[in-house]
Amino acid sequence: MRHQPSNMFARKPIATLLAEMSGGERLHRVLGPVALTSLGVGATIGAGIYVLTGAAAHNFAGPSIMLSFLLAGIGCGFAALCYSELASMVPVAGSAYTYAYATLGELVAWIIGWDLVLEYAIGSAAVANGWSNYFVEFTRHMLHIQIDPRLLSPPWDYDLKTGQFFFNTVTLASGDAVNAWLNLPAIGIVAIITAVLVVGVRESAGFNAAMVLLNIGVILTIIGVGAVYVDPSNWRPFLHEEKGWTGVAEGAARIFFAYIGFDSISTHAEEARNPQRDLAIGIMCSLLICSTLYIAVAAILTGMVSYRSIDVAAPLAAAFRQKGLTFATGLITMGILAGLTSSLLVGNLSQPRILMAMARDGMLPEGFFAAVHPRFKTPWKSTMLVGLVVALGAAFVPLNFLADLVSVGTLFAFVIVCAAVWVLRYKNPEIHRPFRVPALPLIAAMGILVNGGLMFSLGRDNWIRLIVWLSIGLVIYFAYSRYHTKLGRPQLPQEDVQIEV
Repeated sequence: MRHQPSNMFARKPIATLLAEMSGGERLHRVLGPVALTSLGVGATIGAGIYVLTGAAAHNFAGPSIMLSFLLAGIGCGFAALCYSELASMVPVAGSAYTYAYATLGELVAWIIGWDLVLEYAIGSAAVANGWSNYFVEFTRHMLHIQIDPRLLSPPWDYDLKTGQFFFNTVTLASGDAVNAWLNLPAIGIVAIITAVLVVGVRESAGFNAAMVLLNIGVILTIIGVGAVYVDPSNWRPFLHEEKGWTGVAEGAARIFFAYIGFDSISTHAEEARNPQRDLAIGIMCSLLICSTLYIAVAAILTGMVSYRSIDVAAPLAAAFRQKGLTFATGLITMGILAGLTSSLLVGNLSQPRILMAMARDGMLPEGFFAAVHPRFKTPWKSTMLVGLVVALGAAFVPLNFLADLVSVGTLFAFVIVCAAVWVLRYKNPEIHRPFRVPALPLIAAMGILVNGGLMFSLGRDNWIRLIVWLSIGLVIYFAYSRYHTKLGRPQLPQEDVQIEV
């Protein structure tokens, strides 16, 4: 039913958010601090470190990619502290969307919710694309299986330096050069992950924990074995010969995609057993673990191989193969596939919960996006829709383009979160805060400056894409959401649904 347009600057009271948690269809509270940290690590360690590190080092930062990871980690650290305070105060599904609604108003909440589609759905498409690269590496060099190359790549490719699209040409066994059709392995892995997610979050978290353990084991193997083959001369010159110090910031902006996982923990607030405590623990621990591993792996990669000759498609596996470590290459590739699978799982797990939060507010059709499966207690309709979108994006859009788009969207979300915690601290100082950001407003201001600065490092084209994406979202808001939002309108009483915890 169409209503009068809402006040687009209205804020949703935190008391209302907390009261809503006691009624309607709710999700299982089954996740503790270890599971939440595991989800954060699983989402974070993926295509960013295994795929994009090579491209960022080769094109922008050189060996100083280590500093790029440090810079990006610092920006994430400021945002992580802000996420932790907000998540402990408002333990409701929806992440930055919910926080913006409570602090900055309905319109900003919609904008950030729409922006989070970039971070999670489009981010998962990039991860699935990267998964396919390592799957091809494994089948070709370890199993000696040749798959039709037309089924292994999107029909277009994207040049990071020029910002131009071009047709993706592949070579058949006969030697003929033809255009690629689609990325079939990426479609396959997304279909499997979507089926797992529909079954339930407890099963998904258990599967993810196993993948994370394997993933960390592989990274430690990469660091331990790779350290033996590091040649310090590959670190000289330390800065990219063409980019210099600007390459550090550009590299940080490009690999920022690698850090999107930790904030996904906040989307699972409704499934956390003790959200006021466990969310902050999960967010900070996962960021610290991943940042340490990232810098170490970047040092190993650029020490084993000159940044000029890094294989940008599957950099780590190729580096070990160049050193004659065929057996190690196979194990590493299998572990990397597990890590990317974990990252894909958490991305596809998080996006439907944000859409569900928006639908509960009337921003999206509630019958579809907020529908909870009667048996599995998961947002199954939106999970299947997200799976379809991710599969299409991974099949037909190149990785480099997806990664840049996700990075600018993620940075924008972090800026909003840093602003939200600052605003809320001064407008509602009386609210109980189980976790408090230290040295506010300094931390929030630094988060805005660092993450905002990295957004500018991505260049004009990515800003244009972000503006176009947000403009599409605004059309949806003014055409549908503003007339259906529930804030400030009388609601019929909902029948409480008893859900097993």
